[in-house]
Amino acid sequence: MTVPNDFDIDGKVCVITGGSGVLGSEMAKAIGENGGKVALLARGEEGLEETRAELAERGIDAITIPASVLDRAELDAAAETVVDEFGRIDVLVNAAGGNHPDATTGADTSFFDLSKEGLESVVNINFVGTILASQAFGKYMADRGKGTILNVSSMNAFTPLTKIPGYSGAKAAVSNFTEWLAVHMAQEYSPDIRVNAIAPGFFLTEQNRYLLIDEETGEFTDRGQSIIDHTPQGRFGDPEDLSTTILWLIAPGSEFITGTVIPIDGGFSAFSGV
Repeated sequence: MTVPNDFDIDGKVCVITGGSGVLGSEMAKAIGENGGKVALLARGEEGLEETRAELAERGIDAITIPASVLDRAELDAAAETVVDEFGRIDVLVNAAGGNHPDATTGADTSFFDLSKEGLESVVNINFVGTILASQAFGKYMADRGKGTILNVSSMNAFTPLTKIPGYSGAKAAVSNFTEWLAVHMAQEYSPDIRVNAIAPGFFLTEQNRYLLIDEETGEFTDRGQSIIDHTPQGRFGDPEDLSTTILWLIAPGSEFITGTVIPIDGGFSAFSGV
């Protein structure tokens, strides 16, 4: 018996929000290098063009669309552009997100001093943006009766970390929404529409570098060292570590998987600390 290639994504049309970010751009590279057609969304045109140029160097032809995940009109227009260009939408990866210093406690900022604006910015970009993008692009999947949505949650959704209450709460909401939307799409529209999430452990990005690496010494901060000490594999994740799981979750080989949140964390969530 010939075993089909259940990990073939050749020709799939994949939309990635936060496409100019560290994680989003790595996802685009992995998808594009495996035959997927990529549409990148982000707020800034400059970052998008830099990412598009990086993809072009790898022979990946991608379209870029400036759009905010917090503007439904821009998202609807972006979805129309993707359909006009490629004819359909197969995959949505909700990679837009991040933390903000104004929503982070520290030596000079107590929990009681966190600003409403800082907290709202973190909750909106991570949670509300995920919902709005799922509405704008998911409706095309509902019309076709098939598609895959992949959200980006976090280790914080399992056990909240100190200092970042807004981010932890927002990612917990993303995990809950992933389960809710998986059931909703399967029951109300089609069982061939799947919704899952990945929960990255600790990856060095521009948003969290100041928390993990001392800018003056280049050494781990106390927080960074604590994370390493509680990660059995003893390192931070590289963006490439996400690639194989992402490819699996958007490929036919995972067709019976929906409503899950998959940790990619070097064993962090499995370690009790003892």
